[in-house]
Amino acid sequence: MTSFSIVRHGQTDWNLHHRIQGSTDIPLNATGRDEAAAAALRLAGRRWDAIVTSPLVRAAESARIIAAELGLNDPQIVAALTERHHGAIEGLTFTERQLRFPDGVSVPGLETRRDVVDRVLMALAALADGRAGQRVLVLSHGGIIGTLLRHVTAGDRPRHGEFIANGSVHDFRWENNQLLLTHFDATTRSPGDRGEAAVSPVL
Repeated sequence: MTSFSIVRHGQTDWNLHHRIQGSTDIPLNATGRDEAAAAALRLAGRRWDAIVTSPLVRAAESARIIAAELGLNDPQIVAALTERHHGAIEGLTFTERQLRFPDGVSVPGLETRRDVVDRVLMALAALADGRAGQRVLVLSHGGIIGTLLRHVTAGDRPRHGEFIANGSVHDFRWENNQLLLTHFDATTRSPGDRGEAAVSPVL
C-alpha cells in the first residue's frame, strides 16, 4: 500500500478573479504562498517520504514551500499531474464561459474527465510501484482532485455546496491496484455565497 495526500495549490490572481486556469501557467499570489505555508503546518505532524508536483508553477511553488517547511527533498515533477486542459475557456470567468459556451455546447480543446482520470491514475500507479509502504505528498489542482473524487466515490463527492479549497489536503491510498479515498477535506459554503466556492472545483 502507498498513501497519497493530494494538496491543492495556493491561490493565484486568476483564482481570486474567478478565471478558469486549466493548463495556463499562472503563478501564486501572496495569499497563495501563505496558504501553502499554512498547509505545511497542518502536514507537519505526519511522516512524509517524498513530495511530487504538477509542473505548473502554482503547484510547483506550493510544493517547494511545503518541502522547505517539512525538511523534504526538492519536489519531483510529474507531468501527468498537471491541471485538466480547458481549451477555449481558459482565461474566462464562469459568466463569460456560460455566455460563449452554454451548457451542452462543446468547448474546443477541453480535456475529457475520462482522459484526466486515465493519465492521473497511471501516474499514481507508477509512483506506488516505486514507493510501496511510503507516504507521498502530491501537489496538484482543483480539477484533478475533483475528478479523482468523483471517480473513487462514483460521483457522490463533492456534494452540492462542497468545494476544494486552495491549500486543502485530501487523503487516498493505493491498494490492490486501485485508488481509495480515506479523507476528503471538504469546505462548504452557505447558500447565496458568491465567493471562491462557486469556482474552485474546476480551476
